[in-house]
Amino acid sequence: MRKPGKIARPKGKLGILTPGIGAVSTTFMAGVDLVRNGGALPVGSLTQMGTIRLGKRTDKRTPKIQDFVPLANLDDLVFGGWDLFPDTAHEAAAKAGVLDANHLRKVEPFLSKIKPMKAAFDQSYVKNLHGEHVKRAKNKFDLAEQLREDIRNFKKSTKVDRTVMVWCASTEIFLKPDKAHETLPSFERAMKENHEAIAPSMLYAYAAIQEGVPFANGAPNLTAELPALVELAHKKHVPICGKDFKTGQTLMKTILSPGFKARMLGLHGWFSTNILGNRDGEVLDDPGSFKTKEESKLGALEYILQPKLYPELYGDFYHKVRINYYPPRGDNKEGWDNIDIFGWLGYPMQIKVDFLCRDSILAAPIVLDLVLFLDLAQRAGMHGIQEWLSFYFKSPMCAPELYPEHDLFIQLMKLKNTLRWMMGEQLITHLGTEYYD
Repeated sequence: MRKPGKIARPKGKLGILTPGIGAVSTTFMAGVDLVRNGGALPVGSLTQMGTIRLGKRTDKRTPKIQDFVPLANLDDLVFGGWDLFPDTAHEAAAKAGVLDANHLRKVEPFLSKIKPMKAAFDQSYVKNLHGEHVKRAKNKFDLAEQLREDIRNFKKSTKVDRTVMVWCASTEIFLKPDKAHETLPSFERAMKENHEAIAPSMLYAYAAIQEGVPFANGAPNLTAELPALVELAHKKHVPICGKDFKTGQTLMKTILSPGFKARMLGLHGWFSTNILGNRDGEVLDDPGSFKTKEESKLGALEYILQPKLYPELYGDFYHKVRINYYPPRGDNKEGWDNIDIFGWLGYPMQIKVDFLCRDSILAAPIVLDLVLFLDLAQRAGMHGIQEWLSFYFKSPMCAPELYPEHDLFIQLMKLKNTLRWMMGEQLITHLGTEYYD
């Protein structure tokens, strides 16, 4: 990828469109409103609270990331989106039950003004949801054209200068790559023929890219990584990334497993189970949607531990993932892991992790960072797959000839080195020999 020359300044308003105005997106929107009004801290957001080391350790140059790269200001963010229910963002936030009464009261004037556009929805791809606020069209291509018109109308009505789209809607059923996905002409022909290989999330990605809008996929759906859409992203000079926000249990896996490999500790098995309620749990109670999520959650260990390189340690480990819909838990998911490891002379040990996490609280700052970084990437002239944003995803997109990098610490180093590279700063290798010459 060509090194950016001059990065355009973030002038004017930045529009944010989210397919899905549910628990994640409303928590994100409410959080931004609270933060910019001084009512909360943006905890969990790298763009808002993270720092970046520049030069040698002895230089003591460690600015905040938001002071180092030209990111959009939170005061300039404008929100919109689509949903299959007509509730305002405030009504949706109240139903999601993530925010307490105090926060809901404070953000009500702001969230009540955000009303969803009708969704491009097909129950064939999300079995357990029944849409009532949905678009009608003769075919999927026409649906995509309606989404493109929505984007144009949003830009016009809000007078935003730039726009980013982040998929915050539900997990669709498991789909495999199809010939329809291989080229842009075959993809557009399949939309016009209502081909079953074209899911609603693909329509949003197509519409966004056609309108010059960067797109991030926060679910494990087969979406923006399609060859046809990657081709379109390069043609339209649009950055894309995904997929599946790395929040609870997989976040812990990508923290713990690099440590096991670093110390050459073996793994016999890793059993993971989740209980969660809310719309996410209801959707994943369908086997088709669960299969999509399962594939996303299973991949990290294989790539991090590299069993082909370390067969004695990881060549035969057992990995199982379970997700159980439990309505009383709501958005407060519980991820329980039993990890059977072994050490010196093969002696067995166990680690047990019980993560009582708040899924949308972990996801909201991810959405914020992705919006700001994708906007930065576009202003820097970067387009196509943004692998440097793998830090935020369970199933990171990458070039076809590569394997995805799942190690959280390598991902963070890649992200920060990309920012240094963009700004003409020296990359950090942590070699450090210069201090001892």
